[in-house]
Amino acid sequence: MKQYGLIGYPLTHSFSKKFFTEKFRNEGISSSYDNFEISDISLLPGIIEGNPGLVGLNVTIPYKEQVIPYLGGLDEAAKEIGAVNTIKIIRKGGGIFLKGFNSDTHGFESSLKPFLKEYHKKALILGTGGASKAIKYVLAKLGIEYISASIEELKENEIRYEDIDGGMIDEYLLIINATPLGTYPKVETFPPIPYEFIGRQHLLFDLVYNPEVTKFLEFGQKKGATTKNGHEMLINQALRSYEIWNG
Repeated sequence: MKQYGLIGYPLTHSFSKKFFTEKFRNEGISSSYDNFEISDISLLPGIIEGNPGLVGLNVTIPYKEQVIPYLGGLDEAAKEIGAVNTIKIIRKGGGIFLKGFNSDTHGFESSLKPFLKEYHKKALILGTGGASKAIKYVLAKLGIEYISASIEELKENEIRYEDIDGGMIDEYLLIINATPLGTYPKVETFPPIPYEFIGRQHLLFDLVYNPEVTKFLEFGQKKGATTKNGHEMLINQALRSYEIWNG
């Protein structure tokens, strides 16, 4: 029986385990999906050696970058982004080869593209953490110019939240929340931008999926904007992971 799993710490709430367990049951697939809550990435080799049926892993925080030195190869997206969320475990002739992939890019692109209009030429990314890396990769691929809002020390192509004014909101018609603001249980939190300037041409995309409608999306909806949460992105990246493991 094929075994799959998730590594991360902590793993208090796992979308992946629930998603794949239901998928396997509904489709009659004889496989299992387990959470491996490891306190240090150095424990990964032991997990792989101790579970001979393990053929694929998902990777979540805080190990998406820390896992790379343990891998034998990376796909193009993972290499450019510098983050891995999917590992394919290849066992041949007594040896084990690990290859890292980033399926977040597929998840984001496939859930964003149906909503894009010809006037969505510029994107404002809220947040500069790990989640924003896959977003930037996809936007560059789609030819969409972007700038990021940061609370950290500014790097190239970044601005502070207090510098976001009405003129900027008018110019950047795609706004993406790549921060955890608004995630359950802190549902009253939201990125500090001037929502009064949002209009009907705006597309607000929130990587958060719980709750279904965050304050960020609610404010956009009140202004007539198109809104999209991160649930489909999560499903699409999970399905892409499964394709990678079995491809």
